[in-house]
Amino acid sequence: MSVIQEELSSAVPAHPEEIRADYELRIGKHINLRASARITPAGVISTGIAVAAIILAAGYLATSTRRRGEPI
Repeated sequence: MSVIQEELSSAVPAHPEEIRADYELRIGKHINLRASARITPAGVISTGIAVAAIILAAGYLATSTRRRGEPI
């Protein structure tokens, strides 16, 4: 991690209820992948609502395309 990234990550104040995830993947000697994520409980709920809305819309579109081919 570069010096600038370390300074930025330490400068951001932590939410008291945040959920953190850090992951590091090494493949061989030359490939090194590092990832981190932060989310609050409100973010988890908002993500769930957004995913549910997308699935509901996709289901509606799937059923409407099937009905369009049937005779009335």
